[in-house]
Amino acid sequence: MNQFTKQELGWQSFFEGQCTDTTYEVGRICLEHKHIYRIMCEDGEYVGELTGKFRHGVHLRSDYPTVGDWVFITKVPGEQKVMIHGLFERKSVFIRRSPGGKAEEQIVAANVDYVFLVNALNGDFNVRRLERYVLLAFESGATPIIVLTKKDLCDDVEVKIQEVEKVAFGIPVIAVNSLEDDGVAEVRKLLSLGVTVALLGSSGVGKSTLLNALIGEEIQHTSEVREGDDRGKHTTTHRELFILPTGGLVMDTPGMRELQLWDGDSSLSATFSDIDELATLCRFHDCKHETEPGCAVQESIESGQLEHGRLISYNKLQREIAYGLRKQKQALRKALNGKSKKPEKVQKKYKAY
Repeated sequence: MNQFTKQELGWQSFFEGQCTDTTYEVGRICLEHKHIYRIMCEDGEYVGELTGKFRHGVHLRSDYPTVGDWVFITKVPGEQKVMIHGLFERKSVFIRRSPGGKAEEQIVAANVDYVFLVNALNGDFNVRRLERYVLLAFESGATPIIVLTKKDLCDDVEVKIQEVEKVAFGIPVIAVNSLEDDGVAEVRKLLSLGVTVALLGSSGVGKSTLLNALIGEEIQHTSEVREGDDRGKHTTTHRELFILPTGGLVMDTPGMRELQLWDGDSSLSATFSDIDELATLCRFHDCKHETEPGCAVQESIESGQLEHGRLISYNKLQREIAYGLRKQKQALRKALNGKSKKPEKVQKKYKAY
């Protein structure tokens, strides 16, 4: 049975202060399926289940543990099994609205240090989609890094990098060809002992191929993209956390065809700082950047300094965030079922049951 130190599993001082009850041991979730968990502990891997008391205290989907979470556990004597009693407060969390019409949040990654936003340099290259990922990465509390894959399929890599840098101010951009290990060394430098990274992107962008290159063996299945639009099929069907032989942990995630916003209001300005800065120069402080006279944003578009599509994306995301916040309040009211809590976003403090 593999044994690990807590540092190898990603333990940090942020979690240390939450260990106030010595009754419980701690573990980190590396795989989840229908509330059955695979958990990494210092003495190996265990299958984990929630206690009845934990389940009873759950109000929202986000109250359940997910991959990357640290949990309070007790081991079942004579079995390779643990009971999960509680959930540590999360250091970072990447959240989207659940696909479809449900007004429900879905946690994509928890307790990661870096979010690698993976985009392919082929026909599926899309800066508008990348803006969404950047917005939610800022909101997550993790540090975003943009990884452009399949550079061997692109004749103008530097041009594409410049396009990305125009919508991702200050975010490092790394171009790689994972199959030939080209550029992967620069990615590996970020994965020191105990650092956790999540790979996020749409289907077929090369997340699993990048993971295989980082690990040094084909641990995740990969497949070809469709002809015509370069979009891929789901090859990764679940989230899983892997420990690299050189140190660091990488979470592979299924490709996301939908990335509907659940939150992002506090990060909109950081993501669209160019538009926010221009807006301060508008003649009217409440300018909608449409037909108002003296609009610095429209003037910048007319001069070619600002792409019109970026303003369209900004307005669309603003509306989507406002819609998501309304849905959050409705969902929280329903979940609390009349209990005396205000229906607003709160930072939860998790405890063991």
